[in-house]
Amino acid sequence: MDYERKSTFKYALCRIAEMILILLILSMIVFALSRLCPGDPLRSWYGDGVDRMSAEQKASARESLGFEKPLPVQYGIWLKDLAHGELGLSYKYKRPVAEVIRGVLANTIVFGLTAYIMTFVLAFRIGRLSAKREGTKLDRFICKAGVISGNIPVFFLSLICILIFAVNLRILPTGGAYSYGAEGNILDRAWHLVLPVFVIVIGHLWYYSYMVRNLLLEEMRKEYVLLLKAEGMPRTKIINNYCMKNILPPMITIMAIAVPHLLGGTYVVEMVFGYPGLGRLSFESALYKDYNMLMATTLLTGSVVVLSNYLAQIIGEKIDPRMRHEEGSYE
Repeated sequence: MDYERKSTFKYALCRIAEMILILLILSMIVFALSRLCPGDPLRSWYGDGVDRMSAEQKASARESLGFEKPLPVQYGIWLKDLAHGELGLSYKYKRPVAEVIRGVLANTIVFGLTAYIMTFVLAFRIGRLSAKREGTKLDRFICKAGVISGNIPVFFLSLICILIFAVNLRILPTGGAYSYGAEGNILDRAWHLVLPVFVIVIGHLWYYSYMVRNLLLEEMRKEYVLLLKAEGMPRTKIINNYCMKNILPPMITIMAIAVPHLLGGTYVVEMVFGYPGLGRLSFESALYKDYNMLMATTLLTGSVVVLSNYLAQIIGEKIDPRMRHEEGSYE
């Protein structure tokens, strides 16, 4: 028992070390690229006032912000601050980065979680319906719809939805998280989420429905299903009581892997709809050379992606122990 506990502890430590190393490499790449890309970070801090500054004033401002130091030194200072829990000051918002992120993080969580739950709730239902009606017109329609919708870029789908429902029909808002003066109105916030969530769900629903369908069909061709049919059990009962339960383990793994996939979609949709979330904040930080904000949003997003992938791998290893590394590799 102690041996198993020690082995699990070492395995967890190795996973944590791998994650830290990945995020460290990611931070180095983003840190270097953000400073090598064209653009003046002083414009983020001073706005249009930078155009009226003399060369000496610009040099003094860069020195005060630490931009004149060698790149490795700048990275070392940033890493040291991060180790102490300091994310720095946003050049654009003139506020601590952590404070700015806290102001929009809830918006992205509500948006992303709502879209995620709706996508998979509907995917299970549509996939099960398609498997039950295998070979029918409905099944063929679902399969074709999955191919078509899966290849439509979410930004294009967002623009089409805005044009139809917000501009032409005027039944839904064009964007934002709430109407002017209605920040605390939950119904108004929900109304503003309708189009963004709809775009994410439509853009990903059919793909995952198709995966549920294929897993179910594969399960329905197994011997125990044939035996239950021979005993006279109704087909619908076999699917609901046995097949759906048996495809849950691989689907849970797929759902974990889907987190970064859906997260990327929400970031794009946030930009198109002007929704105040992490996606829009990440774009603005890159656009305005807001280095501290860019590093924070990148690491936060990277952490979610890495954790999702590790979670999917852990679930897969629990389901199928053969996926785990050879015995002794973490000892």
